[in-house]
Amino acid sequence: MESNMIPEFAIVGHPNEGKSAVVSTLSEDDSVRVSSYPGETVECQTFPVVIDGQEIIRFIDTPGFQNPRKTLAWMKNYQEADDGILHSYFETHAEKPDFRDDVILLEPINRGAGIIYVVDGSRPVRKMDLAEMEILRLTGRPRMAIINCKEDETVYLEEWKREFRKSFNAIRIFNANKAVYAERIKLLKNLKGIDQDWGEVIDTVISAFEKDWKQRNSQTAEIICDLLEECLEYSITKDYTKKSNEKKLKHGMEKEYNRGIEKIEKRAHQKIRKLFKHNIFNFPLPACSILSCDLFSKRTSQVLGLTQKQLVTLAAMTGGTVGAALDLAAAGLTFGILTAAGGLLCAGWTALGGGKRLIRAKVMGLNLGGYQIQIGPMDNIPFIYILVDRALIFYSYIINWTHGRRDYSSVESFTKGAAKAGFTAEWDNKKRGDFQRFYSSVCSNDSLKKDSDRNLLKEMLCEILQNISQSDKKHGLIENS
Repeated sequence: MESNMIPEFAIVGHPNEGKSAVVSTLSEDDSVRVSSYPGETVECQTFPVVIDGQEIIRFIDTPGFQNPRKTLAWMKNYQEADDGILHSYFETHAEKPDFRDDVILLEPINRGAGIIYVVDGSRPVRKMDLAEMEILRLTGRPRMAIINCKEDETVYLEEWKREFRKSFNAIRIFNANKAVYAERIKLLKNLKGIDQDWGEVIDTVISAFEKDWKQRNSQTAEIICDLLEECLEYSITKDYTKKSNEKKLKHGMEKEYNRGIEKIEKRAHQKIRKLFKHNIFNFPLPACSILSCDLFSKRTSQVLGLTQKQLVTLAAMTGGTVGAALDLAAAGLTFGILTAAGGLLCAGWTALGGGKRLIRAKVMGLNLGGYQIQIGPMDNIPFIYILVDRALIFYSYIINWTHGRRDYSSVESFTKGAAKAGFTAEWDNKKRGDFQRFYSSVCSNDSLKKDSDRNLLKEMLCEILQNISQSDKKHGLIENS
């Protein structure tokens, strides 16, 4: 293959073996039709991978073999030069309905595409499979075998491997429902080895994939920084007079504030979701995920909240200001409505959501009498840690939900003791220090310092996101009740 050509791979196999799921996962395209019904794919469909506006590789979803035994019998009887076998096959069978799918399937291979042959590893090898393998061998094209196999379906694994070693240049176990970024890179590296002539062009593809992933992590870090800044700067303002219903006003402002923060978080999560090309299907959060709990719930603060030791460390970093905030939070957040002169007009407003945030309340006099009450911006770094954790946990779900997965009804279960805190629980003092500096610069509205501290936080988040994408460790889990 010439180095300037776009590599093309035909995904081949018997109907209902997971071909479409493999295509969807490799191309990161959730528009690929994935069905449990055999024979859903009746025409070849090409799914290009485009990075920075340039197509770098394409995968072709093909129909399943229709008549492999007769196709193989014809090929074995073929007497001409080997490099003309596919062309002669098309001339002979193009108009025969019984061979329609086989003709369509072999067309991209005749055009020069490499072969990725997908089988369901949960069943034994059949005579029909052996016929398909031999057909693909006789094409003379570079070929890889993928055993689409779940972790607990290994009974026939060695049998498949033994047969594939006879006819294929490479073999890979690849669960299309769980193949995350690192698995896709490994598969591309395997493709590089199926033909020496493909090495340079596949190297280019791998470099493009790695660069693109790094860019997406950088954009995710930006989204998280924007989320934190927006929440830290968010406030609401209402008019208040002596005739106002204090209880009703208090409840309404608390509810509106909570709802505003939740909307900011949801927008950020949706941006991350779109960044990783989950455009069509919604994926369900596991019931055991802390993200299934409300942002302001007591359970969220219990699972993702900082430990007492971590809070003491934070207090030391900030000269005791975090500790003071926690004392107020523990007693319930109280809003005081102040006169323009600074006197206390009324008190006793306790925050919703377990009292885990401290919000500044500012009151300004109005010309026509009464007051204007501003709730916010937020002044509670432990709550900001929770926002970071939830964003990182959401990221980990998004990158690990493959585009070919459609088992929405399945629920991951975890045994007692499997619950894990958020990612920030593992941060060292340097990370906490960088985070504290960003928090302080946003709260102080120092734009120059904020830009510098934001860049440090972004670098730290990029490193964390890369580590998450290369790890299978789960975070933010809650024990099943």
